[in-house]
Amino acid sequence: MNLTRSGFLRFLTAPLVLLSRRRACAAPNRRWALVIDNRRCMQDAGCSACIQACHRAHNVPRIPDARHEVKWLWKERFQNLFGAEAVPVAAQNRLALALCNHCDNPPCTRVCPTAATWKRPDGVVMMDWHRCIGCRYCMAACPYASRSFNWIDPKPYITGPTPDFPRRTKGVVEKCNFCEERLAVGKAPACVEACPERSLVFGDLNDPQSEVRQLLNSRFTIRRHPELGTRPSVFYVV
Repeated sequence: MNLTRSGFLRFLTAPLVLLSRRRACAAPNRRWALVIDNRRCMQDAGCSACIQACHRAHNVPRIPDARHEVKWLWKERFQNLFGAEAVPVAAQNRLALALCNHCDNPPCTRVCPTAATWKRPDGVVMMDWHRCIGCRYCMAACPYASRSFNWIDPKPYITGPTPDFPRRTKGVVEKCNFCEERLAVGKAPACVEACPERSLVFGDLNDPQSEVRQLLNSRFTIRRHPELGTRPSVFYVV
């Protein structure tokens, strides 16, 4: 193929047209958010129902080698997520859920050279695995370590794959997508639906009657590293 410099530049900018069409699928008057009530979650410290539901729904591989681990939703100690000075002493040794924060001001989207990651009008930070070239700039830009890279082919490590969700390949980045495929058909995220303690609440920040907005108005919540100006859409009740 004889490709000129101008033709190559047109090829790189082509996804912007496609992305604008896909963004139209998201309701612009909504702003999705997740509230995690960590006190409820810790009633059973060994529970991983939400993690299992997320990873099963999205064909996340279970790779035993920690160097190649891929994760969308996982648990970390509070002090690792927030810093020891940001949370009460009683909470510092507890575990808390971690995931993509779907920031209102996401640094990951600004550094991607192929527009493989972008933010929808409703706040969901998306990934297009077909456009990802594996440069990992988004991983370097994310201050929350919320993205994983497929160092090896993940397919052999997926048991009982979900047929209607795309499986990834070696050399691409992936992360939580707020279950955008479920939102499109009016369902809550898989993690929220699977939680036996109902410690995860998902909803529209722009709706004053939503459970998410009412929780934020009535309970003390924190977000991860608000000083960075990313404005995460994931809140924690401590």
